[in-house]
Amino acid sequence: MNPPTPAQTPITLYTRPGCPYCFLLRRGLRRRNLAFNEVNIWEHPDAAAAVRAVANGNETVPTVNVAGQWLVNPRAALVDQLART
Repeated sequence: MNPPTPAQTPITLYTRPGCPYCFLLRRGLRRRNLAFNEVNIWEHPDAAAAVRAVANGNETVPTVNVAGQWLVNPRAALVDQLART
């Protein structure tokens, strides 16, 4: 039996196909049993605009929105910390 998972703040992960950094972050979040909503910025122009707005005009992925904060290319440990506080 797994221990109960603490409550978690919603996580939105902005990605694009073939991004190795997105793969690594996705894997790290899954290893930490974090639920997240993934958005492909190539399929959603509004998501791409949101990423550009927080990444100095670049479409840098992975970009994460968690606990009211935008993080560009964060480590899974930081996302975990913010999501569980």
